[in-house]
Formats: sequence, C-alpha cells, structure tokens
Amino acid sequence: MIRLSGRSLAETSELARAGGDRSRLGTKLPVRERLALLLDPDSFVEDGLLASALDEGLPADAVIVGSGTVGGRPVGVVASDPTVKAGSWGRRTVEKQIRLLERADRDLLPVFYLVDSAGGRLTDQLGFHAGPRGAARIFHLQVRLSGRVPQICCLFGPSAAGGAYMPAFCDWVGMVDGNASMFLASPRIAQKAIGETVTLEEMGGAGMHTSVSGMGDQLCADDAGAIAAAKDFFSFLPGSWQEKPAPAPPLAPASEDWDGVIPDNHRAGYDVRGVIERVADASSFFEVKARWAPEIVVGFARIDGRAAGIVANQPAVRSGAIQVDSADKAARFIALCDAFNLPLLFLCDIPGFMIGSAVERQGIIRHGAKMVAAMSSAEVPRFCVVLRKAFAAGYYAMSSPGFEPRATIALEGAQIGAMAGEAAINAVYANRIEAIEDPEERAAFVAEHVAEYEPELDAMRLASELLIETVIPPQQLREELRRRLADADGWERRPPGRHHGAFPV
Repeated sequence: MIRLSGRSLAETSELARAGGDRSRLGTKLPVRERLALLLDPDSFVEDGLLASALDEGLPADAVIVGSGTVGGRPVGVVASDPTVKAGSWGRRTVEKQIRLLERADRDLLPVFYLVDSAGGRLTDQLGFHAGPRGAARIFHLQVRLSGRVPQICCLFGPSAAGGAYMPAFCDWVGMVDGNASMFLASPRIAQKAIGETVTLEEMGGAGMHTSVSGMGDQLCADDAGAIAAAKDFFSFLPGSWQEKPAPAPPLAPASEDWDGVIPDNHRAGYDVRGVIERVADASSFFEVKARWAPEIVVGFARIDGRAAGIVANQPAVRSGAIQVDSADKAARFIALCDAFNLPLLFLCDIPGFMIGSAVERQGIIRHGAKMVAAMSSAEVPRFCVVLRKAFAAGYYAMSSPGFEPRATIALEGAQIGAMAGEAAINAVYANRIEAIEDPEERAAFVAEHVAEYEPELDAMRLASELLIETVIPPQQLREELRRRLADADGWERRPPGRHHGAFPV
C-alpha cells in the first residue's frame, strides 16, 4: 500500500477530524461540537475530509462541509474550523464551499453557515481570489439561492474582508457576544489606511452590528445559544420557496387578559409585544433584529399552529413613527416572508413616518418607499389590524386597504385618517388660532373643532362606509385572525408578469 503522506488512511482521516490547535478557542466550541449541536444525531454526511491531507497544518483545509438533517429536514452545512489557519480561505477551502452550494442550488437544500474565519489567505491569493472558482463564486451562488432556500448564519468569531459578505447574504445572522465580528478591514488596516483608531468591537463587533448597523439579527450569549436560535428560526420556514411552512400543534396564547394592554390615550406609549402575546400561540414569537430600529417590531409567530410574519409599530419607542432604519428593517422582513410563503400580519398603531430635516436628509422618502414597495409586492396573504391609530402615509406602509390586504380590521375605538385631530385643526386653522390672543379662548376653539373633526376618524365610521372590513373588541382579535388565516390556506401566487420592479435603494 502506497502511503503518500507517510500515514495510513485511518491516521490521516483522524488527523483531519481532529483539526488544529484548540488552545486558542477560549470560550468557543470546537467546530465538530457545533455541528453536533446543530444536526440530528448520526445524520451528518461529510464531503472533502481529506482536502489538503498531504499538506502539513491544514486539516480538512479549515472548513467542514456536508449535509445532514435538522429536525428531520435535510440541510447543507458550511462550517469554519478556527483552529486551522484561523479558519482562513485558500483554494481548496473555497472549492469545498462552492461544491456544497452548487449541490444546494441543484437540490434546493437549505444551508447553515457556521462562520469563524479570518478571511482569505494572502499566501494563496491566486487560489481563492481571482479565478472563476474563487470566493466570488461563493457569493454568486448565495445570491442565486436567496429566496429559493433558507440561508442561516451563526457567526462565532470573525468574518473578515470579502468574507464578511457570506453572512450579509443570509436570511438570519446570530452573533455571539464578545467573540463574533464582521468587518471589511480590521482596525489595524483602518489605522494604516485612513488613520482611524478604533477598537474591534467599535469597528464590527456583535453589539454594534445588532444595534447600530442592523447586520446582525440576534445577539447571542454563546455558541450553543446561537445554534439554538438558528434552529428556532429555521422551524418557521419551509425547505424551499416551492413549499409552504409546516403547521405546528396549536397552543393557547400566554395571556387572554387585555385589561390595560392598549391605553385609551392615543399618545401614551405601550409595548406592542403585549398585543402579540395575546394573539400568538404561547412562546411562539421569534423576534428578528430586536436591538436595531426598535420603533418597529418584526418576527415570526404561530396562530393556532400556523406560521405567520408580524410587522408591528412599537408605540413605546419614538411613538412608533417609521424612521429610516425601521423602514429598511420592515422591507427586508416583508421580502423574506413573501419569499418563503409566510402570511403577513401588520399590527398598526402609527402616527406616520418621522418628519423633520434630519430624516429628510437621511432619505426617509426613499427608505419609506422601499417598505411600501416590499409590502405592495408581497403576494402572500396580508392582514392589517389597526390597534389604536393609523395616520398619514404610515397607514399606507402598514398594508392599508389600497394595497389589497385580505382584510383591514380595527379594534374598537381606533382612529384612521390623514392626520390626528388636534394636528389637523392646527394645520387647517393656523392663522385663526394664531390671531386668538387669550390662551383659554384659543384652547376652547381648538377643542371645539377637534370634537367636530374626530368622528370622521372613528373606525366605526369607516366600517359603515365599507372602507374597512370590520371593527371588533380586542378580546376577539386572536379568533378573528385564526379564522381568516385558515380561510386563506389555499392561496396561490399570480403568474409572473415582469422580471422585477426597479424599486428605491
């Protein structure tokens, strides 16, 4: 028997499985322990174990790829091994990943990315960077897979330079606090190139990306927590765009007591998660990007076992007005739900889009248009629930009747209109109000005209004019949505009529 490496096949295979130096892992789990937490027992089929087997110091060439099952469902996996050359990419590292993604493209296989990589190996630039089978091919395949199969990323360590785009093309990114980072250039390179002195956490740490840039979807305490969250996220999605999400056993909501959940005062803040808790099955709400743009809440939930996406204004933060980042957050989530056939539930309690010179300079109109375009383009069943108020163009963005939701439902006492009563009166009668010198007389004038104006906003008036479908008390909302979701079970998409819209960026 010829021994090219001086070792037997069994010895070579064992060394490849062992990886490299684990002494630098710190609080991180070894890559194969991560895979054991992710995949069902005895389901993993590995490819390319002997890559670079004849090269010293490159067990499996720093990446493990293959397929297995998660909850009995087939998936592909790409897992960096940070103990081998810091998980960096060379020619064979890239080739292994490309082959796995090509299979995912052929077989419509969801992909989990367990990322912990220092980026490309500068000693192997011709291998990983420039050619048709280089790193660019990975990103090309990720884009090709987008919206066709779920792509889910757990980021345990760095994702550096061009490699940072691997998480960027995924549907969900969980980042481990204190260990995970994403950046196009390290702090050292930034200091040399542009003279900026910055820490790694400030440049691209997990805390920053989950609260400032929005690149990270969830801040996780450790490796095991990130993997558990990734599996939970996956449980709401079908295996591909050709399927619908599988139902789960129905559960009662965590609470059915609505007393004090939504304040009568339309200006008072409250946590919209309290509404979600009373509408969704107990413990089923999976929030996405909770730390970023918190004035809007998005996430998956189940209602009587059926999976749905929720987009909810958050009156506890900035009155729930849509800002630049929250418009982007909602647009991205709406597109995700539409791609994978999850019905959308809009919980509307909104004063409108944010106003002022600061947001205008940031492009609030352009970003708001992205949200409206994503919502309007979504073919999945959509439902708009006006919890308390729906004013101005914010109502449009939350799937108002003009955008053909399956139903617009208002809770008792809700108001819908172009502008809130007092604001409208102050706009219409600005000159007359300013001419009244006595403060009490001025206040009485405003109050009188508000009292005349507000009946036009009342949801009962809109329902009587058939501008919305129905008005109900909060206690009936879950049952109303349960029946309407069940009624929409047989929905189908329209035949394609164009390539795609040219939407705002």
